[in-house]
Amino acid sequence: MNARLPDAAITDPIALEDRHGAHNYHPLPVVLVRGEGLHLWDDHGRRYLDMMSAYSAVSFGHSHPALVSALTAQAQRLAVTSRAFHSDRLGPFLQRLTSATGMDRALPMNSGAEAVETALKAARKWGYRVKGIADGRAQVIVAAGNFSGRTTTIVGFSSEPQYRAGFGPFAPGFVTVPFGDADALEAAITPETCAFLVEPIQGEAGIVVPPGGWLRKVREICTRHNVLLICDEIQTGLGRTGAMLASDLEGVRPDGLTLGKALGGGLLPVSAFLAREDVMAQFTPGDHGSTFGGNPLAAAVGLAALDLLESEDLAARAAAMGARLMDALRALAHPAIREVRGRGLLVGVEIDPAMASARTVCEGLMNEGVLTKDTHGTVVRLAPPLVVTAAQVDEAVSALARVLRRLG
Repeated sequence: MNARLPDAAITDPIALEDRHGAHNYHPLPVVLVRGEGLHLWDDHGRRYLDMMSAYSAVSFGHSHPALVSALTAQAQRLAVTSRAFHSDRLGPFLQRLTSATGMDRALPMNSGAEAVETALKAARKWGYRVKGIADGRAQVIVAAGNFSGRTTTIVGFSSEPQYRAGFGPFAPGFVTVPFGDADALEAAITPETCAFLVEPIQGEAGIVVPPGGWLRKVREICTRHNVLLICDEIQTGLGRTGAMLASDLEGVRPDGLTLGKALGGGLLPVSAFLAREDVMAQFTPGDHGSTFGGNPLAAAVGLAALDLLESEDLAARAAAMGARLMDALRALAHPAIREVRGRGLLVGVEIDPAMASARTVCEGLMNEGVLTKDTHGTVVRLAPPLVVTAAQVDEAVSALARVLRRLG
């Protein structure tokens, strides 16, 4: 057995992380030290093209000058007060957020999982106080393949065995139906159903796009049965799919909405639960809160991010660049590619496991100067910042072509 080196003898950042950190991630072996726009640099000075954008959290690119300026100015002025007091930044941020999404009210949080937990609390209380469900009996329907975070409540309704193993017992009150199956949803609804929580496009599941018209059918079913439709748009929202919200692609307005990731401009965690008036009215002082949620720094950055999304028309850019990306990927016509799917700049390339694992492809892309990450072992995600250029799209596809050629 090798002797354990003293901490002072370890200088490699990866080794230090391995020694002192929990082993809950399996990162690619690259140490990043700087980012600008679509590019990242490692500790050896090598430049990479970012085709993942931190799962949509860096939708505006790294260190966007307008966002860094907003962050810096606010941090020098007032950063955190808690919601025990008002700030001059929160009101304008909430006004802009509700205007951009068409929702009545917003409740700011930090992480995406917190926004989903907030949505679940609101839906249950609405079910008891408005719909008249007996206390403790409210049910929420979710879709198989869902990913809404990693809190114990959320992993409790996951259909991924690893996310659940060893973390029970879990909260009751969740029913799972197949994603994209409107008939299954309607069959699962009972008088005790308060909400259907769903991603319009499933991200972590492998960029799974439902059949056309499905979300419109879901909207009609939920309306008819007096069930809240809550769209989890933490990854798909804010321009990612070629519209402000993925639900906008089908002209659907949900009753509740969760946002996060891109809302923080790639600089800090900002999330929110948004809902129609009667749903949000169920919260009274003391029902819910967060020390950092809605802090002045987060509000200033979130407001700047929303302004940037509109001023640079990034949803339209995502639609155009996403079409270019998917057309180029399909044109590769390589036998290792089983399918290319997605909307806007949320694209999944499904790899034939008989030829390679998706991680192997991602490692090959890293060696070609392109960074992204696989999901479920078979899908390579290509979801760059929305400011990606046509030349950068072509560069990423060319790199993938070189990786695939080496597979045979």
